[in-house]
Amino acid sequence: MKRLERDTNQLIIHTDGMVCSTARDLLQSEIFVQVVTDFMETLREDDPQFVDSIDPALKEDGGSLLMINLLRALAYDPIERAVEIVPGAEGLLDKRWKLHDFLERLYDFWRVFNRYMVLHSEAGPNSIDRRPYQAFSATIEVLTHLVRGVYRDINENIIGQRPRVYRQVSAGCSVGIIAVPSEGSLPPRYAGKLSGIPLIRQVLINPPLIIDPPMNKRTGLFRPVPDNLLGGLEFEDGKWLCYPAQVGPLVVFIYFHQYFIGLGSSLANLFEIADDEKVAKGPDAVFIYGADPEPMKKYGELPTVFHDDVENNLLVGAVPREDRFGYFGYLKKMALTLHNVVMMKRGRLPYHGAMSRIIMKNGTTADVLIIGDTATGKSESLEAFRVLGKEEIAELIIIADDMGSIEIQEDGRLKGYGTETGAFVRLDDLQAGYAFGKIDRSIIMSPQKTNARVVLPVTTLDEVLHGHNVDFILYANNFEETDADHPIIERFGSAQSALRVFREGAAVSKGTTTATGLTHHYFANPFGAPQYRELHDKIAEDVFDAAFRSGVFVGQVRTRLGIPGNETRGPHEAAEALLELILKKCKTEKCG
Repeated sequence: MKRLERDTNQLIIHTDGMVCSTARDLLQSEIFVQVVTDFMETLREDDPQFVDSIDPALKEDGGSLLMINLLRALAYDPIERAVEIVPGAEGLLDKRWKLHDFLERLYDFWRVFNRYMVLHSEAGPNSIDRRPYQAFSATIEVLTHLVRGVYRDINENIIGQRPRVYRQVSAGCSVGIIAVPSEGSLPPRYAGKLSGIPLIRQVLINPPLIIDPPMNKRTGLFRPVPDNLLGGLEFEDGKWLCYPAQVGPLVVFIYFHQYFIGLGSSLANLFEIADDEKVAKGPDAVFIYGADPEPMKKYGELPTVFHDDVENNLLVGAVPREDRFGYFGYLKKMALTLHNVVMMKRGRLPYHGAMSRIIMKNGTTADVLIIGDTATGKSESLEAFRVLGKEEIAELIIIADDMGSIEIQEDGRLKGYGTETGAFVRLDDLQAGYAFGKIDRSIIMSPQKTNARVVLPVTTLDEVLHGHNVDFILYANNFEETDADHPIIERFGSAQSALRVFREGAAVSKGTTTATGLTHHYFANPFGAPQYRELHDKIAEDVFDAAFRSGVFVGQVRTRLGIPGNETRGPHEAAEALLELILKKCKTEKCG
């Protein structure tokens, strides 16, 4: 089974084995024929004068076949010989440089697409997911070398000379996916519709991967609805994949349509793939990303919704297959919203924030949680802290980059947990070393647009799930200037005064959503907290009371990230104040 599917700016190869093993296999493949044919159609429409300049006959129905046969011949013979053995090519010998230009355009046409390969395999001991490296080497790596080699051979046979500079550009597929028949345990109602969708077991990424999704901002909230979303949805065969994401302690089966395969593949840099044992137990939540828009219309203008299936103890979320929802933030935040709801139902307080474990060179440790809305300087301040404190800090371990949960232990102390092993961060707000030091592992999204983002791995699943005692809880205030009455870091005097600030959730929007100006989100967390406010408020009161009883430093840090001119200075000065505070506090009190 081999097929090539073209979807807007992406090409997807589905195969159940090796695609090609030799140059001859590649040139004789249906994929080669389809790519050249598609290119010819595009060229005839976009630049008919160029087609005429090679040969007016190329405009005819047989023109594509002529070029396919000529390219096949040029892979082995110089142009002088190739034009003699290919019928209809006799007059092209004096068009050597036009053919060279044609080849370059064809190569660019292929490479401008985001290219994905899905390797389908049967489950069992002989499945290719049991030997993924060999499978990727025999498919992704072989295809890359074949495409590049065939291009170079044809190029040399056209112009009659070898290049002096070789560029090892990405010529095959940038992403490989191994998918097997679904083995997850789903309730009957869900299995009937979802069990035929292949389950992703391994992903290969050739970074840096650059994609340009149709949208670069997120709008609105994720709303609970009373009816089960799955009822009106259908799933076309061969168009869906399931990414079983490890979201904190939970497993979320994220089903995505291949129209969004670039965004779906990017999950590999954010959430670990759940292991076989956890997959076999079944999911805690199900998320349909790329649902048929028609049945979703009944949920209003923004049908980004979820349902609490109490009978099956399962949450179900869905986002329609529309370009306006083609932004990684929808994929990430819905998964985290589902996580947050489950955590509240289990008695934990979900937080929207960044948490790090700081290990000082003198042996002391501090676990710092900064809570705040999107783009308020949470991650930026901690990264500035890493750079600034390199003389005093031995290690800074990320526990949570964006979302997590807090649990009250039997001894009254608080433990913090994370959700993601990766980060989805604004390129503009990063310290220089942060982005460029990890660029070779990154997925870059819409670098030419406002709110350009990168998805990159930042921590391990062990750190996310381990649970660390919380020493500092700080609210990220990105909108207030500092003065004598408003220090960079201000400690709250009571749980009630702290709760007032956190409940207000004030922040200046930085363009990551369609909101502008000063906004207010309950607990700076629109992802489940306001939807279950009564439950959340009770847990929050218990957690903040426990924090003050156990000596946790609770306050706010003025990052000033939302004030023009302070995008770098604000987090830098916040980091300085935080470093001074940690050194002082850990001298007088036990941290960690």
